[in-house]
Amino acid sequence: MPTAARRRSGLVRRAAQRLGLRRRGGRPLELVYSRAYQLELPGTATDPLRGERILGFLLAQGLARPRRVHAPEPATYRQLSRVHAAAYLEALAQPGALLSILGLDLPDPLPDRVLAAQRAMAGGTALAVRLALERGGTAVNLGGGLHHAHRDRGERFCAVNDVAVAIAEARERGFAAPVLVVDLDLHDGDGTRTIFAGDPSIHLLSIHNLTTAPVADNATAVELGGEVEDAAYLAAIDACLPDLVARVRPGLAVYVAGCDPAADDALGNWRITPAGMLERDRRVMAALGNVPAGGAGQVPLAIVLAGGYGGRAWTYTARFLAWLRSGRVVEPPSAAELTLDRFRSAAALLSPRELTGEGPGDDDFVLTAEDLAAAGGIPARSRFLGYYSRQGLELALDRSGLPERVRARGFPRLALDLELDNPLGETLRLRAPGLAEPLIELRARRDRAAVPGLELLRIEWLLLQNPRAHFTAERPPLPGQRYPGLGLLQEVMALMVLACERLHLDGVLFVPGHYHTAAQGKRLLRFLSPVAEGRFRALQTVLAGLPLPEAAAAVEEGRVIDETTGRPFRWEPTPLLLPVSAAAKERVTGVPYDEAAGAAQAAAVLRLRPPAG
Repeated sequence: MPTAARRRSGLVRRAAQRLGLRRRGGRPLELVYSRAYQLELPGTATDPLRGERILGFLLAQGLARPRRVHAPEPATYRQLSRVHAAAYLEALAQPGALLSILGLDLPDPLPDRVLAAQRAMAGGTALAVRLALERGGTAVNLGGGLHHAHRDRGERFCAVNDVAVAIAEARERGFAAPVLVVDLDLHDGDGTRTIFAGDPSIHLLSIHNLTTAPVADNATAVELGGEVEDAAYLAAIDACLPDLVARVRPGLAVYVAGCDPAADDALGNWRITPAGMLERDRRVMAALGNVPAGGAGQVPLAIVLAGGYGGRAWTYTARFLAWLRSGRVVEPPSAAELTLDRFRSAAALLSPRELTGEGPGDDDFVLTAEDLAAAGGIPARSRFLGYYSRQGLELALDRSGLPERVRARGFPRLALDLELDNPLGETLRLRAPGLAEPLIELRARRDRAAVPGLELLRIEWLLLQNPRAHFTAERPPLPGQRYPGLGLLQEVMALMVLACERLHLDGVLFVPGHYHTAAQGKRLLRFLSPVAEGRFRALQTVLAGLPLPEAAAAVEEGRVIDETTGRPFRWEPTPLLLPVSAAAKERVTGVPYDEAAGAAQAAAVLRLRPPAG
């Protein structure tokens, strides 16, 4: 080997050792992803950025390489028609066709987006299967798992069955060996099973809460009911999977690695811990020979995401793939931290001149808005927070991807309004033409008085709403809500942090008017007062286990009783701080703060009274 090549090989090897990576027999992890997977469905618990969060985490950890990330083509009509009836595929193009599948009456253009996303995922699973077979290793589609779609109908959010499409495509390409589908989503893989019923070359294993379709000879269905915990779940896997692998001797496996068995899943009814979820994945990999160290006997494997609902669903797949790639457990960050890192990367590409609107040349000879105001010209306030020009603000928002996520909710045209002369704060509004109500309204100002020695970005008012969405029994209105939210609080707060970093502000200050507002932001913010922090912790302990709407109602209705006074607990708006600078972090962290908060929590004796009737 030439000297330069040996040097590069040594550098790669030492870098892999520092990252804890192991060589995998020349069969690295292949990843399939498309931004077309990002699908916003108002009123649902799906995370449109689930695949992107997983990919971003793996890339940031050095556990994935950009050249191993593949973009799929959407599944063609010909590919879909191999597993779906022609009449059904034609019916999908008709207005209202998705209503029975999604249970949602979506405004245009969302129905087309749903079909486009699921076709992209079907193409992604077909690509993952092809990569696994060609390279003899593991390929992961960061989407897919639409296992409820039958030959002649769609069900439960699944319009096309990507797993069936991928297997049929492999058969079309000449692959003839047995296939094993391991479906460990919380819900029965009924659509895949019915599509392949009677095909002895394909065996399907589904371990789920409830069996919903007939079981043919080429399938194993294990029904565990509800409230399943780690031991029973892992025992069910051990009882059938190793024997199935030995009996089927698959030349290809497809693992439907649903994350909805997790205890914190927004829709699930099982109690599988994070450790139990990872152990589940390890046992599947061991049975198939797909362990981090590689080796002989490895079954070519395609993995799809399937179910998983809520803001933490992505972390289970991320933890699994990090272990599969490195052989060690790597804990994913919070979604908020990941969002902030992603926004920082985009913001780093923007120069101050692009954001402020200042032109090139010698700044000493540029007339600013303040100069003109002093001379009796235009008002001094011409930039948001004294920094961002209108064009710069639009550019910063666009680079963050926030407007695109709003558009995906059915608002293809957006307009930005600025009101800079209000003494209560400068106001930014994002509107959809034709709607009287704004989608996003932010009133903020720079504050040097709230905390001595700190300059903060004070949020006076923040509104995130979707006037075209409707409240449901599962998502009732919260106090003060006129319309359902946009589900973008995390992204907006990340933009606030970036503004603080750009403007050298110490943090974000916010005074929540309701309990639910504080609860939603509490993952990111802490109360300025340790006494308020302690009382809030006591309140959260009393309300633990209640969904946020029920908890908010209990506070608003006076059903939380302060035992020290015998009177209902009343919510008092108190400042919350999201610290950005070291000085701000010191203000709300450390032993004195924690001790005072702990004492206040211990002193707050609260009791929850049941609702009347």
